[in-house]
Amino acid sequence: MRLVTFLQEGAEKIGAVMADGRILDFAAADPRLAVDMLTLIRRQDELMPVAQALEVEPPAAALIEAGSGRLLAPIPRPVSMRDGYAFRQHVATARRNRGLEMIPEFDLFPVTYFTNHLAVTGPGGVLVQDHHLVRLDFELEVAIVTGRPLRNATLEEADAAIFGYLVMNDWSARMLQMEEMKLSLGPCKGKDFATSLGPWLVTKDELDLEASPEGEVLHAAMTCHVNGQLLSKGNADSMNWTFAQILQRTSYGIQMQPGEVIGSGTVGTGCLLELNGSKVTDDLWLKAGDEVVMEIEGLGRLVNTVVHAPERLVGMTPNLLCGTLPDLYADSPTGEAGD
Repeated sequence: MRLVTFLQEGAEKIGAVMADGRILDFAAADPRLAVDMLTLIRRQDELMPVAQALEVEPPAAALIEAGSGRLLAPIPRPVSMRDGYAFRQHVATARRNRGLEMIPEFDLFPVTYFTNHLAVTGPGGVLVQDHHLVRLDFELEVAIVTGRPLRNATLEEADAAIFGYLVMNDWSARMLQMEEMKLSLGPCKGKDFATSLGPWLVTKDELDLEASPEGEVLHAAMTCHVNGQLLSKGNADSMNWTFAQILQRTSYGIQMQPGEVIGSGTVGTGCLLELNGSKVTDDLWLKAGDEVVMEIEGLGRLVNTVVHAPERLVGMTPNLLCGTLPDLYADSPTGEAGD
């Protein structure tokens, strides 16, 4: 199923996108489905069979035109959100652009970092402020949503726990990010202002997944256009760590819950930091009004527009936000320029 969260007449609802583009309003079709996406995921054994039956024979009164509701992020308030570093091409190219050898630890274990699960956006405008707009970047990623509890998971348990997949744009304010990463604690303000998810949360039965000894592999072409120009092109199957492997490490020693989002990290060519450093683009960064369109085969098109939000700097020390403008392609104390 292609599951969505949408806003209609001020009410947040969930549903499924039908083959003709209309949305099946779950609550209008069956009162048992008058829940949010997290509840649907947590109670999937009980509620998903109801939703699947309605998709086969949808009540006419519960079908609405796509334009009559505004799509939100499919899972607007995930339990948590992590981002990975799974594409070797992106990591190697970004390091080579700074004169660094490939880091050997990349091949030892998959890594993730926490990002802001309370700053999730869906399709549409993404608000950014002045300091975000200094070298504002996109990152083309695929993400998964967990559907089962996990702790010290095997690869098989990890794959079985994946509820679905979706497109992810990990917006990155490169000036802020490079400043703060000099302190060796990883990205924070350079990343935490927005992560866009959508347009749908697609269940695994809809996708081209291949079993492998390392876990399931998603075969899906990935592209990103900015203002109509194709800038990024890759495939989800070029991940050097599977989501099962990422979940296996992530669940080590902790209890993971349904409704957690984990991103893949940036696909090769999937951000301006990499493209500028490789001279594919010439110091190109996003600006207010730019349209960013990410498309992943089977997962839909996530369309966002950069919207400038006014600053509120009364009483704020400017240097609290940033110091000097860093060289994005020079080595940093940690040896990393970030993802």
